[in-house]
Amino acid sequence: MNILIDICHPAHVHLLKNVYKQLVKDGNDVTVTVKDLPAAIKLLEIYGIPYIYIGHKSDSISKKGLMQLLYDFRLWKIALKKRIDVGVGTSVTIAHVSRLSKMKSIVIDDDDDEVEPLFVKYAHTFADSIMTPVGTHRKSPKTVFYSSYHALAHLHPNYFKPDPSVLKEAGLTEGEKFFVMRFNAFKAHHDVGVVGLSIENKRRLVEMLSKQGRVFITTEKNIDDEFKPYQIKLSPEKVHSLMYYATMFVGDSQSMTSEAAILGTPAIRCNTFVGKLHTLNEIESVYDMTYGFLPQDSENMFKKIEELLSMPDLKKVWMAKREKLLADKIDYAAFLTWFIENYPKSKDVMKNTPEYQYRFR
Repeated sequence: MNILIDICHPAHVHLLKNVYKQLVKDGNDVTVTVKDLPAAIKLLEIYGIPYIYIGHKSDSISKKGLMQLLYDFRLWKIALKKRIDVGVGTSVTIAHVSRLSKMKSIVIDDDDDEVEPLFVKYAHTFADSIMTPVGTHRKSPKTVFYSSYHALAHLHPNYFKPDPSVLKEAGLTEGEKFFVMRFNAFKAHHDVGVVGLSIENKRRLVEMLSKQGRVFITTEKNIDDEFKPYQIKLSPEKVHSLMYYATMFVGDSQSMTSEAAILGTPAIRCNTFVGKLHTLNEIESVYDMTYGFLPQDSENMFKKIEELLSMPDLKKVWMAKREKLLADKIDYAAFLTWFIENYPKSKDVMKNTPEYQYRFR
């Protein structure tokens, strides 16, 4: 089978890397495309995944529309040349190209309809299938629901083994308390009007956590000068191991919050998406592994951090919660690989016998 994977965010390299490897191992011809995303391109190169560059990105909403036409054209040419059977990814582009060619499109989307109206309008409308975690607010009849999370495509124990050497590389000793923080740029189309941690709260958090242990900050934008001494210098593929060993994660990123929690690390998030995303709501309400706070509720965020840090055996408690979560969820990478390789028959299987997915543990 000829398969195309379109990468739109660094997190999606992690999401699809194990799927890519298995697809290639099974003898499929897999083409990977990526826009001008330096962090994503670096990860592709680290993991040895060949890619085709399809153009630069723009932060301007108006220019995003013009660039989308260019992406569509370039991906359409690739789909024709490579005789692509199925396109997979989180992009509007593969959905559009599937209406301009014989290629079928599987759009991967774990956000609720309400928080991404533009993506629903311009991607879901054209997609052949939309893959979504169970419980997500999704109206499209094209939806295939599965019992897992994006992060379990790369952080499931079937794939992820924490590397203890990351502690030495970060200048840490085993058992030493430390914290990972993430400051988001909020540049995606669905981020318009979204607010995260204020500079005052970032400053207060660093001061508060520094009294308890080392602080490491990761950011997708230029970091404020006052936080540069805390900026992490690790290679990006090692960040998950660092988060696994961390005492706590604090930030305003959706992806890294869910990743930290799934790794068994208490995760605190502050932004205006809080309460609107099913996946994080479930990890918070069902598994009690993460806590979200709106920016105007930051005082309660600080109280929660103090409460958690006062708990004895905090990490041990979270690791037990992690085991419960893993017992409930499927190996998403294995399931997605099967779904792609057997498409479109796999869509009918999931429609008629959705319990089939539980074979993928």
